[in-house]
Amino acid sequence: MKRIVLFLATNLAVVLVLSLTLRLLGVDRFLSERGLDLGALLVFSLVVGFGGSLVSLLISRPVAKWSTGARVIDPPQTPDEAWLVATVHRLAQQAGIDKPEVALYPGAPNAFATGRSRDASLVAVSSGLLAAMKRQEIEAVLGHEVSHVANGDMVTLALIQGVVNTFVVFLARVVGSLVDGMLARDDDRAGAAGPGYFVTVFVCEIVFGIGASIIVAGFSRRREFRADAGSARLLGSPAPMISALVRLGAMAPGALPPSLRAFGIEDRPARISLFASHPPLAERIAALEAMAAAPAMAAGRRS
Repeated sequence: MKRIVLFLATNLAVVLVLSLTLRLLGVDRFLSERGLDLGALLVFSLVVGFGGSLVSLLISRPVAKWSTGARVIDPPQTPDEAWLVATVHRLAQQAGIDKPEVALYPGAPNAFATGRSRDASLVAVSSGLLAAMKRQEIEAVLGHEVSHVANGDMVTLALIQGVVNTFVVFLARVVGSLVDGMLARDDDRAGAAGPGYFVTVFVCEIVFGIGASIIVAGFSRRREFRADAGSARLLGSPAPMISALVRLGAMAPGALPPSLRAFGIEDRPARISLFASHPPLAERIAALEAMAAAPAMAAGRRS
């Protein structure tokens, strides 16, 4: 909770500094003459920017179950299900988090983690992944997903999405008002937004939204490396995760709903790498191999 409060406070401070800068430059006076209140716009932008991402986070578990057809394993009905639940709970205990719900869903090889917090999460595995991988590889995948939960990745990603959404809404309307003011005639009534405002806001939201997507995707790729490393630490070696990634590279990953693609073990490659939620498998394997060669990891295996 402390991390979330600090994150929100830091980004709210950034928005306030931006607002203050516009005031010092006299932009706010110009915009006020056009009927735009920066304070009200800031509140509006925060509500719109964070509203959708936080609601999505709060309902992430039930939506994930509904959209994938996942069945929570409670109680286990087969030896494989019993092993799956026991493994997730053991890894969660090692990672210092509450036991996640464990679910199984039909489909090609993939897995994902979601939930509103570290202690209210869901780890789901596809039937295809259970059938295609060895148990040690499955355990590595589960360690990857548990690491996502332990790192608070779902919450952080939602907060980052809310921040960039706030800036998109705020800056698009500021630019729209500036453009509309420059295009307006002297006899135009103050406060009446013209077509220049609406067209500019529409275009800016598209352009700024593309930039925001790049920022969010960049964070998503970095957290994949962290989750891979987390799996290696939980299992005591990067080898199982390397083996799992190599096997995944030889298969077509299972498709996930759009809201869950960033949380899968592997996503379909994006045409433009800047928008990819996952790094290439080769880069992830190389990072794990470098981790395996590090003295600290080697010493940990010997101890």
